Amino acid sequence: MERSAAGAVWFSPACSARRLHNVEATMEYQTAEQLRSVAGIGSFPSQALSRTDRLRIWAEALERTPEHRVATLPQTEYRPFDVRNSMRADESALSVAFSDPLLKAAGLTGDTYGEAKRFFELTDGQLHDIVCGCHVGSSASADYTAARIREMIAPRRPGIIATVLRWLTGQLS
Repeated sequence: MERSAAGAVWFSPACSARRLHNVEATMEYQTAEQLRSVAGIGSFPSQALSRTDRLRIWAEALERTPEHRVATLPQTEYRPFDVRNSMRADESALSVAFSDPLLKAAGLTGDTYGEAKRFFELTDGQLHDIVCGCHVGSSASADYTAARIREMIAPRRPGIIATVLRWLTGQLS
């Protein structure tokens, strides 16, 4: 695998064969999506994927099995900071993200609440909306969870009442 001056990744499946048999190999351009399916793709600098890209990839990983139930984290909003940041659960939306090779290559280092908050650049309120069980119980469908993540990419526009309230309180000029 090589990287161009522009940061594009080039991968040659024949690299190891070339070393073994001293054979000339042609380099083939691979998109990030194509690299997803290749084992051992190497690491990308974390700035290679924008926040939106990282969230989109996470949502897509969940959408691959839309009916699958993912575990939620209980009462994240009531946990002390250090406890909340270390929270995790097997088969959670966070573990789905951590099992994605592209997200790992981009710098995701674990499946804890705190690591997801850092890596996906989410607030506690945003991550609570994705992983907490307040409204759905101990598990949620992967599809539902993916929709919550997609709302972090393109949040719904506030309704007329919310807009008027913001204007009345001086938050909107």
